[in-house]
Amino acid sequence: MIKIEQEFIGAIAKQAEESPRMRKNYNYHQSYDEVVNRMLNALQKDTYVQPHKHEEPDKHEVFLILKGKAAVIEFDNEGNITDSIILDAGSGNFGVEIQPRVWHTIIALENGTVVYEIKEGPYSPLNDKNFATWAPKEGDTHCKVFNNNLLQKIGYLS
Repeated sequence: MIKIEQEFIGAIAKQAEESPRMRKNYNYHQSYDEVVNRMLNALQKDTYVQPHKHEEPDKHEVFLILKGKAAVIEFDNEGNITDSIILDAGSGNFGVEIQPRVWHTIIALENGTVVYEIKEGPYSPLNDKNFATWAPKEGDTHCKVFNNNLLQKIGYLS
């Protein structure tokens, strides 16, 4: 039995806080070759996840909120927002499933946010994600502005 408990979630969130990327994964799958990859994904507010999609191979992706609050946003091929949700267990928005070939990102709205992520395997860094060319690359100086613009467009920031 694998237990997902408050103390462990807090430890992963602390590792995200100390990480240069401001996020940390903890994998439950024993190998990237497994049919289903399962992980905790801890995110700090200032982290940036470049919009991407999973195609060739096509993969579904699921985010379930365990701690904190996060926005999940979907886009069309030009980068226009097509759908969004604020994941927040307190409001009853527990999770979301992203279909294959759909551009998406996740933005932590609180420090110490942790989601349980499920994605079809196998995982290969060479073809896992197709990154959007209409969005800044990770590490670009415009990442925070890009995220804030997205949050304004979905009505989270005024």
